[in-house]
Amino acid sequence: MIGIYGGTFDPVHYGHLRTAVEIKALFKLSEVRLIPCARPPHRDAPMTDAEQRLTMLHLALDGQPGLIVDDCEIRRKGPSYTIDTLVHLKTLVVSEALILFMGTDAFAGIDKWYQWQRLLDYAHIVVITRPGYQMPRPTQENFGAHWVSERAQLETDQAGKVYFQTLTQLDISATAIRTLLQQGQDARFLLPDKVLNFIQQHHLYQATPFNLEK
Repeated sequence: MIGIYGGTFDPVHYGHLRTAVEIKALFKLSEVRLIPCARPPHRDAPMTDAEQRLTMLHLALDGQPGLIVDDCEIRRKGPSYTIDTLVHLKTLVVSEALILFMGTDAFAGIDKWYQWQRLLDYAHIVVITRPGYQMPRPTQENFGAHWVSERAQLETDQAGKVYFQTLTQLDISATAIRTLLQQGQDARFLLPDKVLNFIQQHHLYQATPFNLEK
């Protein structure tokens, strides 16, 4: 099985990376593809351009086996629709099941996604939750018939199931990191040094340059 983990990654940080490592192990995935969104249709545009975010992701995943940077959404013209990504990936890995990972906020609003009803034709969906999360009623109505209670049930089909996986996620957000950098504060240990160095060199997110060595 192959994991699909998308986002703006603006910037990529240890919360993203720890989640990717954990889901790879928990679901016994051959690989996790981290896919930066080029033009998100349901949220504000990222603060950095697609190539910069792609470069930061490459820096973060350098030397990490099984964690793959996939630039298919950046190379594709038009809005970054998840259904188009799944259709594309399925043509590349016909024999392997795809698992689309997302957070609870994204899943709660999935009925606003482009052709969201087709997602389960190409992949399973795993929702990364925090302890105590309850699925919203509209989401239950849309996906209740697809929900499974055991991880192993995902291995019996190529697509079509929804599973909730509780993780104790690191309390790190890209928004908080951007705010720190804009204020000229220290963001070390929230994201890889290679990424922070790139941010510093290109003066990303910052009102004033930040010195990593101070």
